[in-house]
Parts: sequence; structure tokens; C-alpha cells
Amino acid sequence: MKLSILGIFAHPDDAELVCSGTLLLHKALGYQVGIVDLTKGELGTRGTAETRKAEAETASKILNLDIRQNLALPDGFFENTPKHQLPVIQAIRTFQPEIVITNAPQDRHPDHGRASQLVTEACFLAGLSKIQIQDKHGQPLSAWRPKALYYSVQDRWLMPNLVVDISPYWQRKMEAILAYKTQFYSPESHSQEPQTYISTPDFLTFLEARAREMGHLIGVKYGEGFIKTNTIGIKNLFDII
Repeated sequence: MKLSILGIFAHPDDAELVCSGTLLLHKALGYQVGIVDLTKGELGTRGTAETRKAEAETASKILNLDIRQNLALPDGFFENTPKHQLPVIQAIRTFQPEIVITNAPQDRHPDHGRASQLVTEACFLAGLSKIQIQDKHGQPLSAWRPKALYYSVQDRWLMPNLVVDISPYWQRKMEAILAYKTQFYSPESHSQEPQTYISTPDFLTFLEARAREMGHLIGVKYGEGFIKTNTIGIKNLFDII
């Protein structure tokens, strides 16, 4: 399936945290959207790879994704090398997204910055026709380079140069996040799992505060911020008022 927007992120739940409102918005507008998770999140303090898989499936239904794929790269140990670039290139060529959204270029979790660099290079390499890759059926995949690559703002504050109004989709975004019951605060998991930085009620408060802060930048209630390293161009000033 050809996608309009593809989120490529280090862990299951990364996309839900930082761009699920944007995916919901564009799905409602009629675009095809999907997520590729680089790892199973198997090194997470709470839960297991199996529980994360089930939670990701629940979140995907809430987000009405057209596809979700997990590349099963080693959590914590994937690298920006040909061995790990090739599966990402394969995914990009398979789904042919016009837009890719990925992790923050630098963040609290070292996987995020490393994933950002891996995806950046894979997006470029996917457009080189002399790199030959086959699909799962053994058929050659044509070169494809996304038209735009956006980086998310995650735990650490980075000033966005683009903010998307997600106000109508805030509640569904939170539903998708809370589908990860082992990762974030829920009455059931709170007493059964060790407490982590993201498992407290305070972290959920932070998420709302961040979304409100992003929204405030553009005069709406809730927003998601993104960074684009090259200049954003328009053909009509009225597209951005």
C-alpha cells in the first residue's frame, strides 16, 4: 500500500506520543497513514515485547492506521549502519510515503537521536536506484525518496518551526497513548510494575502541558510541533494565516 504519511520511530508508543494527533487529522482528511516501529521496545523497564505488541495493535485501531510494521531491530543497540539501514530503506520503498515523520534529532533517550539519524540517511539512500532491495516476495523495489522529512519534538524542548493544530483529536490521541497500559500510568499497572519516569500521573500532565504549549504558539488549544531542517516554501501566503 502506498502511504501519504509514514511515521518511523524507535519504539512502539513513540509515534503515539508525538505525532498521533497529526496522523489522526490527515487520516480524517482522506490520506493514508502508517507507522513503522524500528524495535519491539524489549529493553523497556515495564512490560515485555509481547505486551508492547498487543498494546501497539490496540493503539493502531484507535488511530485507524492503514499499516503498522515492526522491523525488530535490537532495542538500545540498533545502529546507523548498512545492516540496519537496509530494512528501513525497504520499508520506505514498500510504502512510498510522500512525508516521513521520525524521532527528535536529540532527546533524553539515546535511541531517539540515533533513530533520527538512521531514518534521515535511509530516506536519502532509498532514492538511490543502484541500491537494490527486494520485497518480501523477492520482487525488486523501485527507488523512492520522500518529499519531506519532519522531526518530532519529544521529551527535551526543541523549538519547532511547524505546529499542527490537533485540538479536535486530542482525546483520541490520549486514548492511543493510554493503550500502552504497561508503559504509562494506569491503576492496574501502577501496583504491578516498577515506577519509571513515564509511568507517573505527572508525565501525563506534562504531555498535556506540552501540547497546550505547542497549541499556544499558533493560537489553538492543542498542537504537535515538528522541525524541518530545510526551508519550508509556500506558493500562497494565505496558506499559512
